[in-house]
Amino acid sequence: MEPTRIHSNGDSLFQDITFAPDIPVYATTAAYNKDPCPNKLHLGIGVYRTEEGKCHTLNVVKQVEQTLANDLSADKEYLPITGMPEFNKLSAKLMFGSGSPAIKESRVVTVQCVSGCLSLRVGAEFLAKHYHQHVVYLPEPTYGNHPNLISAAGLTLKTYRYYDPKTLVLDFQGLLEDLGSALTGAIVLFHACGHNPTGVDPTCQQWEQIRQLVRQRGLLPFFDCAYQGLVSGNLDDDAQSIRMFGCDGGECFVAQSYSKNMGLYGERIGSLSIVCKTADVARRVESQLKLIIRPLYSNPPIHGAAIVTAILKDRDLYQKWTNELKAMRDRLVQVRRQLYDSLCNKGTPGDWSHIIKQVGMYSFTGLNKDQVDFLTREYHIYMSSDGRINIGGLSSKTVPYFADAIHDAVISSLPSSTLA
Repeated sequence: MEPTRIHSNGDSLFQDITFAPDIPVYATTAAYNKDPCPNKLHLGIGVYRTEEGKCHTLNVVKQVEQTLANDLSADKEYLPITGMPEFNKLSAKLMFGSGSPAIKESRVVTVQCVSGCLSLRVGAEFLAKHYHQHVVYLPEPTYGNHPNLISAAGLTLKTYRYYDPKTLVLDFQGLLEDLGSALTGAIVLFHACGHNPTGVDPTCQQWEQIRQLVRQRGLLPFFDCAYQGLVSGNLDDDAQSIRMFGCDGGECFVAQSYSKNMGLYGERIGSLSIVCKTADVARRVESQLKLIIRPLYSNPPIHGAAIVTAILKDRDLYQKWTNELKAMRDRLVQVRRQLYDSLCNKGTPGDWSHIIKQVGMYSFTGLNKDQVDFLTREYHIYMSSDGRINIGGLSSKTVPYFADAIHDAVISSLPSSTLA
C-alpha cells in the first residue's frame, strides 16, 4: 500500500529557521584544518599536544586500554544511572583527599557524568529544581561554555570581577567587593585551578579569604576542576581550593573532568560531586540526581570510566600517571619560559612577564583582536580573538615562529611616530 503523500507548497516545515552563529573555538579549528600552509599553528582549542603537534595519549592510558581489550570477561552492560560505583568513589577521593571528613561521614555524593560539561549541566539542573536561589555569579572572563551550560538550566547569570586586563593579574579586590555584595545564597562558580582563559589563579591565602567571605555571605560554591595536576604537577596541591571548602562543614558542588589530565578528550569522562551537610541529605540528593540524569542521557558510557578506575585503584599505574602528568606540566612551564625569553631577546615592546607568572594550559597574552587577526592573516596562527592561547599547543620547535609572529604583530600595530 502506497503511503499517503503530504501535500504542501514545497516549503520545508523548518523554512523559517535562521543560520546559527558559529561557535568560535570550533570555527577556528575548521579554518585551521582548511589552511594548506605547512607552518600553520592551532593555539585555540584546549588540547595538550606533543612536540610534533599531535594530541597526546598517555602511555599509562595505552597500557590500561590494552589490558581492558584482553579482558575476555568484560561486557558492555548498562552502567547504573549514577555510573560506575568504584569510579565515583575513587574520583571523590582524588578530589577531596583520602582523609576527607566529608567522605568519612558519607556526606559526599558523586555521580559519573559525560565529562566536565555535563557535570556542570547536571549540577545546574539540580540547582534549578531544588535550590531556592537561581542566580549564578561567573568570573569575568570565564570558560566560553559556562554561560551556555548554566543558562540552559534556567539559571540567571551575573558576573564578578576576576581579571584586570590593564595589569594582567587577578583583580582580587574587585572579586572580594563583588562577592561581598552578591545576593545572599547565590551560587558562585570558581575555577579550581588553571583558570581558563586567563591562567591566573588566587594564592592559597587568597583562597582562604574567599572561603571565609563565601561562608559569611551564605553563598554556594560550585567548582569547575578540569586541570588538576597540570598546574603545579601535584594532584593534591591543585585540589587545595576545593579541599578548603570540602572540609569546613559547609556544602559545595564540584564538576570534575579527566579530559586534560588523562588525555581522555574523546572519552567524555567526568563526575559531579556534591558535599552535603549530612549523610541523610546526601542520600536524598543522590536520589534526585538520578531523576535529572535519566531524561538527559539515561546512564554514562563505560570505557572512559574503566580507564580512570584502573589507574586510580592501582598503585603502580597511579604512579605512572602522576609521573607523566608531572612531565606534561613541566613541559608547559618550559614552553612558557622559552616564549618569554624569545620575546625579551627580540626586544618585543611591552612587559611579557605575565606569560611566566600565569599557570596551567592557557595564557592571556595581552594581544588584542587586531593583532590576533594579523597573526592569522600573515602567519597562519589560529587562536581566540581575546588573545588567549593554549600553551599546550606550542612546542620548542614552534615557539620561535610564534615569537617572531607576535613581535611582528606588536611592531605593526604601533604608531609610526613610536617607531621613529
